[in-house]
Amino acid sequence: MRQWAKRVADSSGFEYFIVALILINAVILGLETSTSITASYESILVWGNRLILAVFVVEAIIKIVAVAPRFQLYFGNGWNLFDFSVIVLSLVPATGQFAMIARLARLLRVFRLITVIPELRLIVATLIKSIPSMGNIMLLISVIFYMYAVAGFHFFHEHDPTHWESLPISLLTLFRVLTLEDWTDVMYTAMEMNPYSWIYFVTFVIICTFVVINLFIAVVLNNLDEAKNERLLQMIAPVSKEELIKELRATQETLTRLSKSLEKHGP
Repeated sequence: MRQWAKRVADSSGFEYFIVALILINAVILGLETSTSITASYESILVWGNRLILAVFVVEAIIKIVAVAPRFQLYFGNGWNLFDFSVIVLSLVPATGQFAMIARLARLLRVFRLITVIPELRLIVATLIKSIPSMGNIMLLISVIFYMYAVAGFHFFHEHDPTHWESLPISLLTLFRVLTLEDWTDVMYTAMEMNPYSWIYFVTFVIICTFVVINLFIAVVLNNLDEAKNERLLQMIAPVSKEELIKELRATQETLTRLSKSLEKHGP
């Protein structure tokens, strides 16, 4: 039973089947947002959700049986633990005070697409791994934001109180500039007061948008390379003791045959 469950859990066909069910589940959740479709096909959508949930429960059971009795191999994996939690929450009745929890669990089932596809898991793991490295970059950009916000308040608050009325509003304006969304309108308004105000905005855009954002990208790419290398190391199966002994015996037999051949043809 355990060997059969392991073969099923490791098969690519089973993985594609689960991915298809997750996509169908996402379509059902989208259809439920339409009142007309829900009114006409409510029973079909409800039974579709129940069937998909039943398959997910069977999937979890298969994966647990595949690692029995070492259940820590399943529950020790963060992705498996997330899948199991989503399934448990999905079993909560969608009535009364638990209705919101049940709806959230059904929505999280779509997020399971990340746990099934290895490439998506790699990207998410890279982003999580990059969070500590981004701390110093966030501190740097916070200092730059604060300095420019204070300067912008003193420079422009009398001429353009809409965008520079206070320090929080100035920070919000700088965030708009950082996104490059109509930031030139703010700059031209400031240039009505002083034609050299463009220096303030251009330097901020260069420092924050082109320098700091590229630092973020560099950190993520570096961690992505490290995550890929770790994944390759995990994919390389360690050589067992029996395989090592088998290889040594084969090498010994080859050396013996070679020695006999040399003695036979030697002088």
